[in-house]
Amino acid sequence: MSGEGKVVCVTGGSGYIASWLIKFLLQRGYTVKATVRDPNDPKKTAHLLALEGAKERLRLLKADLLEEGSFDAAVYGCEAVFHTASPVSLQANADPQVELVDPAVKGTLNVLRSCAKGPSIKRVIVTSSFAAVPYSGNNLAPDVIVDETWFSNPAVCVERKLWYQLGKTLAEQAAWEFAKDNRMDLVTINPVFVVGPLLQPTINHSVEMLLNLINGAPEYPDAYYRSVDVRDVAHAHIQALEIPSASGRYCLIERDLHFSEVLKIVHQHYPTLQLPEKSGPGLNYLTKYGISKEKAKTLGIDFIPLEVSLKDTIESLKENGFLSI
Repeated sequence: MSGEGKVVCVTGGSGYIASWLIKFLLQRGYTVKATVRDPNDPKKTAHLLALEGAKERLRLLKADLLEEGSFDAAVYGCEAVFHTASPVSLQANADPQVELVDPAVKGTLNVLRSCAKGPSIKRVIVTSSFAAVPYSGNNLAPDVIVDETWFSNPAVCVERKLWYQLGKTLAEQAAWEFAKDNRMDLVTINPVFVVGPLLQPTINHSVEMLLNLINGAPEYPDAYYRSVDVRDVAHAHIQALEIPSASGRYCLIERDLHFSEVLKIVHQHYPTLQLPEKSGPGLNYLTKYGISKEKAKTLGIDFIPLEVSLKDTIESLKENGFLSI
């Protein structure tokens, strides 16, 4: 229990990755201050309060991404801060700037400004996304290997109308700039699509994408599905704190398969599911190229195989009433 006696903060505590992160932090003996938009909303907090150790070592605090200073109390006295709060959607309904870009960038800077006021904070770990990595304008071909030195180019994201990718890219760029100016020890975690069982009662975007695919979709995208288990992502965050030499960015991926191959795995375990048999348009930016796992290996992650992640995700969707098979 290496976290005994240590206090850390997790922003966006009710989210998919954050919920698993809080679960593992509590298991390791940490005291956790988690921010949520409404601590009195049981739909957002009941699953956190039910975690082992929560009664003794979990505190829920109200904070708003777009309100400067609202994270001051949450990060005060903490040894480390995990910033996971950010809007996740691959499409904007009306205004991408307001819906996706501003909350990602301004929210990240608001959290980091609060962290800069806290002398006790030794390291900040930001949950970025692989979306902030590959869209540099360089050629993405099957023989290309993308690694942590790549940065998505905002102009490329705008040109291709990749608004979520734009928000994540600008937020991470702003974070690195702020960290440099304020001599802050910053690490970013850049996972691909995250799958695995839900702790929260609501469905999140990356799991919803899988649910839609296996729950009556007429066709699957002619594209490549890059995935990593939510439990490995949460574990990577903790390793990024506990390994003193951890630094920079970490791309997290377990598997890279065409959507048709993903459906074959699902069919093996769930032969009665009516899965789409033909491909169609959509997600055409998810082309075939490689992603290096070398740096992620230094965090000591033994990645959960996609077969296990898919089965656990589907069982979780059944248990939570999102899928009836």
